[in-house]
Amino acid sequence: MVRLLFEMARHYAPSTIFFDEIDSICSSRGSGQEHEASRRVKSEILVQMDGVAASGSDKLVIVLAATNFPWLLDEALRRRLEKRVYIPLPDEEGRRQLLDINLKTVKLADDVDLEEIQQLCDGYSGADLTNVCRDASMMAMRNRISGLSVEEIKNLTPEEMDLPVSRDDLITAAKRVASSVNADQIAEHEKWMAEFGAS
Repeated sequence: MVRLLFEMARHYAPSTIFFDEIDSICSSRGSGQEHEASRRVKSEILVQMDGVAASGSDKLVIVLAATNFPWLLDEALRRRLEKRVYIPLPDEEGRRQLLDINLKTVKLADDVDLEEIQQLCDGYSGADLTNVCRDASMMAMRNRISGLSVEEIKNLTPEEMDLPVSRDDLITAAKRVASSVNADQIAEHEKWMAEFGAS
């Protein structure tokens, strides 16, 4: 399957192959607990990546990979991934843009100030911000049906269910959803990048 993936990428070149969570299939080799099939998949990826590099510019195939644990990657794979770029947590501007994207289809109450919310979410990842927005968008619904019987909930009209997300909903969600990244993890990423990063 790995060979077929790269053959298809070469056939349709220019193309890009993207491996998300690459550490799950290409962690360091040599562990006594490593399954034979896992070792073979890693070896085939390495062989195919060498083939991509040798294929010439007329058949450009780019291999991209993402991981939250770069220190777990196989050393041979790390060498083949020529550019190693650290994507830090979103800054103020990034958090505001992520809030805008996640709340694009959500009706907001007039009291919502997204600048205030993005300040509350300092240190949050993109996934954390998505969880904040999802939790806040469900909060108005939860409050509306709280204490109602199943029959009463069934009889609610679409208009009664279409409630805007308020400032309090977003603040409550931001306080309830904790950041999934701590300072030690950030330091570990920065240390790895100082040693192996290449941009």
